[in-house]
Amino acid sequence: MSPEQTNIEAGEDHSLATEPDEQAQLEDVIPEAAEVEADEEESIEQQLEKAQETIKDYWDQMMRLRAEIDNNRKRAERDLENAHKYALKNFVEALLPIVDSLEMGQTAAEADNATLVSIREGSALTMNMFIQVLERNGLEQIDPLGEKFDPEKHQAMSMIEKEDAETSTIIEVMQKGFLLNDRLVRPAMVVVAK
Repeated sequence: MSPEQTNIEAGEDHSLATEPDEQAQLEDVIPEAAEVEADEEESIEQQLEKAQETIKDYWDQMMRLRAEIDNNRKRAERDLENAHKYALKNFVEALLPIVDSLEMGQTAAEADNATLVSIREGSALTMNMFIQVLERNGLEQIDPLGEKFDPEKHQAMSMIEKEDAETSTIIEVMQKGFLLNDRLVRPAMVVVAK
């Protein structure tokens, strides 16, 4: 054998000897197609399970939020209904002493020793109580005697010529007006000077 043949044979032997080793290494690095497909299927199944769990979590959160919104809406409706029902509670409670005072005045007027002066005093006290209750609850009287006529607050019932009164001045108040928290409830009915 020549040295070249020896090298070729050795090379061939070497190449033959390394081919199974390379295949073994390749098999370690690159799994077989069946194994790759199984891993991919497991991976897809796991991803699907995770996605389904996430969807379920989102669904649960959405249902909880929906229930909470529904409860808040019902609570707000109930609070609004109660506010409408009991809005006048404080005002009514403030009026009860006036009712008591009127009843006592009626009882006093029926007594044998009742005088017109005592009935008048009791009536004036009750009226003052009533006006104070109205004022505490935002109701203000409009008594514009001597003021300039204001069509926003006054209603002219008639116009009379009066020498000592300035033109468009209110010379008589037939009925007082009322403002509730600066909003006109009833205009004052007045007589205006020409």
